[in-house]
Amino acid sequence: MSTHPAAVATPPAIIDISIAHSPDSDDAFMFYGLATNKVRVPGYRFNHTLCDIETLNRRAQDEAFFDVTAISFHAYPYIQQNYALMGCGGSVGEGYGPMVVSSRKLAPGDLGKIRIAVPGTLTTAYLALKVFNPDVETVTVPFDRIIPEILAGNYEAGLIIHEGQLTYSSSGLYKVLDLGVWWRETTGLVLPLGGNAIRRSLGADSMSLVTKAVRDSIQHALDNREQALEYAMQFARDLDARLANRFVSMYVNDRTLDYGPDGRQAIRKLLDLGHERGIIPIAPQVDFVD
Repeated sequence: MSTHPAAVATPPAIIDISIAHSPDSDDAFMFYGLATNKVRVPGYRFNHTLCDIETLNRRAQDEAFFDVTAISFHAYPYIQQNYALMGCGGSVGEGYGPMVVSSRKLAPGDLGKIRIAVPGTLTTAYLALKVFNPDVETVTVPFDRIIPEILAGNYEAGLIIHEGQLTYSSSGLYKVLDLGVWWRETTGLVLPLGGNAIRRSLGADSMSLVTKAVRDSIQHALDNREQALEYAMQFARDLDARLANRFVSMYVNDRTLDYGPDGRQAIRKLLDLGHERGIIPIAPQVDFVD
């Protein structure tokens, strides 16, 4: 009889995947399945970091930061060498989108005469505004400070994203321009706002598997809406349950599972226009991981 101890199997290595997204109710809803381990992938562990979207846009330019990161589509050309776009996980405006609001009634043609507070120069909202009118003068203000700064009289108008699209009127502000409406009227397309980028150096197999995990997380949230909304409510700044549900419905839906051919066309169209008009200095090369 052998006296040698039995060989102990080496457990398979766990691959850690870092995921970064914004602390917003729609992103929280989307990642509910992964964040709560309702969706699991054997051999993979997902670590979540929450950060505002403009900071994520900047950090994504340093490939080492995150394996998967939410970004504004405007930021994609600057990171396209190191990242590909996931074919899921995006937010698009179906005839609605970021808005310019003001403390007084203005016409869209007046925007070239005033300074507009914007949530960051890499946001898609900023890109769409500059495509609308390249001559607008802007100043960067944290997105959650734009409405308070307008109310304080520091700026006449601001470009609002996230929940502000639903709450601005309760602050006594006026809508000047809905960029989603303008984009639909101009191009006939949805307005693509943000998506998820995945690091190319993970390799094709991991990129595909992680993308599927994100899609499964979105599907899990849609299939378990009540629980996912309850989880997302902790990130719903200034929104009651009714408005949070409405906001999530605007930006997490069938388009989030798959952009569709016209959605992908819209992404390319917006970025190409930005490049043609000198807003984006890098020629966009958009490719998707499915």
